[in-house]
Amino acid sequence: MSTIQWGIIGCGSIANLFARSLKTLPEGTLLAGASRTPGRAEEFAQKHGMERVYTDYDALLADPDIDAVYVATTHNFHYDNVKQCLESGKHVLCEKPFTINAAQTQELIDLAREKNCFLMEAMWTRFLPAIVKMQELLAEGVIGEVQAVRADFCVGGNEFSKDHRMCNKALAGGALLDLGVYPITFADIVFNAVPTRIQSSAFIGETDVDDRSFYQLDYPGGRFAQLSSSFTHVAPNDAFVFGSKGFIRVPMFWMTKALEINLFGEEPEMLPLPYGDGEHFKFEIDHAMQCINAGKLESDIHPLSKTKSIMQTMDTLRAQWGLEYPADQ
Repeated sequence: MSTIQWGIIGCGSIANLFARSLKTLPEGTLLAGASRTPGRAEEFAQKHGMERVYTDYDALLADPDIDAVYVATTHNFHYDNVKQCLESGKHVLCEKPFTINAAQTQELIDLAREKNCFLMEAMWTRFLPAIVKMQELLAEGVIGEVQAVRADFCVGGNEFSKDHRMCNKALAGGALLDLGVYPITFADIVFNAVPTRIQSSAFIGETDVDDRSFYQLDYPGGRFAQLSSSFTHVAPNDAFVFGSKGFIRVPMFWMTKALEINLFGEEPEMLPLPYGDGEHFKFEIDHAMQCINAGKLESDIHPLSKTKSIMQTMDTLRAQWGLEYPADQ
């Protein structure tokens, strides 16, 4: 593999996780970062040993030494930032949610193919060792016929201020896009199918975004998923996959390091599948670099069709609640 030289657009907290994870992979280097917030890119460079700093995204994208860009800005900027990258001929790994709506996603897919650039949503959960092992166990029929999924991602207790990005409608805030995308993706990992029916409810808070939301997705063959996300209440944040012979509990499923196998009539078995501190994004970055080196335009594990399908599901949910963002108009 040839070394992939990365640039980062947006040098906030999530970008720090990317930078730490990238350091564990010899096939990639962090060359440059750009932030429009004065001093942030410089501070980021000192923390991570980054060689080049830009205050303008176009300047970073004009750097001929950058092969790929990680987009780590807030949700409302993803579409514009990814479009800039692709138009500059850069491969792109974009933080979730990929865009605000499915129409934006399709535009970027079309542009990536036109520009012959690799493009992927940074849904790191799909690539974790425990999630990969879970898929193997399900395929082997360890818990029998898989019939249902339960997953919740709730971060209540943080007491976000009204101007926090999670509460900010202008930044495409709300529980669904920031948190709900994870349980919806988990259900897709298990069922590998498009929902046949979507039912939901949401509480729209003072800032006109979904403070908490609940959804049931029905799938072919009588299978279903009960999911929720919230930034106002506390929940276990585990996921469960229920089968005819038992169930699998996935603790802290979006960042899991273990599986608990529960078979009927037997004692639970905990299966550790750890990864190191600072390696959270290692597996998705490694996969993206392998794809780029192989000349692929998208991932076979998290293809663009999956990203678009999940975005369409979230579009349907928001339509049921009457929740629109400025980018939808």
